[in-house]
Amino acid sequence: MALPGSLWRQPANRGLVSHCTHHHIVVFLLTFFSYSLLHASRKTFSNVKVSISSQWTPSCLNSTAPELRPYEVWNSSHLFPNAEEATLFLGTLDTIFLFSYAMGLFVSGIVGDRLNLRWVLSFGMCSSALVVFFFGTLTEWLHFYNKWFYCCLWVVNGLLQSTGWPCVVAVMGNWFGKAGRGFVFGLWSACASVGNILGAFLASCVLKYGYEYAFLVTASVQFAGGVIVFFGLLTSPKEVGLPELGADEDGSVEEDANRPLMGNDDADDDDRNYSIQATDTDNQPKAIGFFQACCLPGVVLYSLAYACLKLVNYSFFFWLPFYLSNNFGWKEAEADQLSIWYDVGGIIGGTIQGLISDVLQKRAPVLAISLLFAVGSLFGYSRSPNSKPINGVIMAITGFFIGGPSNMISSAISADLGRQDLVKGSSEALATVTGIVDGTGSIGAAVGQYLVSLIQENLGWMWVFYFFILMTSSTILFISPLIVREIKLLLHERRLRMLAE
Repeated sequence: MALPGSLWRQPANRGLVSHCTHHHIVVFLLTFFSYSLLHASRKTFSNVKVSISSQWTPSCLNSTAPELRPYEVWNSSHLFPNAEEATLFLGTLDTIFLFSYAMGLFVSGIVGDRLNLRWVLSFGMCSSALVVFFFGTLTEWLHFYNKWFYCCLWVVNGLLQSTGWPCVVAVMGNWFGKAGRGFVFGLWSACASVGNILGAFLASCVLKYGYEYAFLVTASVQFAGGVIVFFGLLTSPKEVGLPELGADEDGSVEEDANRPLMGNDDADDDDRNYSIQATDTDNQPKAIGFFQACCLPGVVLYSLAYACLKLVNYSFFFWLPFYLSNNFGWKEAEADQLSIWYDVGGIIGGTIQGLISDVLQKRAPVLAISLLFAVGSLFGYSRSPNSKPINGVIMAITGFFIGGPSNMISSAISADLGRQDLVKGSSEALATVTGIVDGTGSIGAAVGQYLVSLIQENLGWMWVFYFFILMTSSTILFISPLIVREIKLLLHERRLRMLAE
């Protein structure tokens, strides 16, 4: 009995190795570290919140008070009367950043599909580095403290940083097909977690000299990375004479390699021949429109699911060091270093879960199982004792089950969605689709950061974790139609294999 094409697929790892060149490795590393540097600068802000809050509020325990003479000058020029209001403003800055970042993602994805991805990415990195330097370093050196100035700078920073993710995912999608995409993108999507680790490490190393030096170091490294990207990144294989995805001699294998894992394998051949793209006699793919991208199967459901999941993931990203210092009384530098274990768990989780999804040839069931475990791990972490080793272990487990699915949706699944049959032949859908998914996720994350600060202030940290559990459960709910469909496909394929034996 003949099997469907989906059951004759080339083994993912073998297909990956056969198409890998040194150009693929360079592209992997450059895109990986470019986004890592963007995340490192964001992590710096979350890691120095305690120091910033201390600087912005008058206190007899304020370590900066002896340096600012006379004391009356400092007492009359402070931003906030107490640490609680300063903390609320810091949460507001997180929200402002994420809202502007989300709005920028919708635009950056469209711009990235129409301009040179290398130019857009390099410009975003360098200009964002300058804004971070102004925000955290120059204002402190000049002793200039102004809430509206901080807000404006953080709006600009969010817009500039939004150029990063759509561009790097689009470049990776141009170079790597679906052969092993779950594993490759699972490993590659660790760039955000590596950036968090790098940012925490750099901040903890220089924090003793003042929080302004933490911003200075990360901004300098990010600017240098943007220069390297401008001169060294190759955005597609055709720039060095290699065949593009779908143009290999073995066309059937690569055509299958570009088919998304959430697609319905029972679709009619006539449906597969339909393309959302207009016919182009010059064989030059054109970028699809924003609303066309929203209408692609799975885009809306995964976008809504990612809005809930990114809210939880970014809440850990923005508030974990502050929570550890505030709830357990640990030193800020120690809290920064311990928070790294959440990102370590996310790196391992994204890689392993991506590999499992390659083996199963389905993504949604893997996400569902991981998110169910995430609910339990959140409940357990909310009751972690005042012990750094125990806290670190539970934190890593939580990162495994939350950071892993978050990495999969934002990278491998976004690439799958952007290379569906409805847009086959057009790599210019990748940045747009990625911007929609990540932009919607960032809107959810933006709302969440303000809610976290409000819930914590009025109800306490335990209710914050209950809120996280609710959002994680909502993520499962949004992708439930995809879960049901893909489980049915797995059972159907299993029956066909049994009949063929």
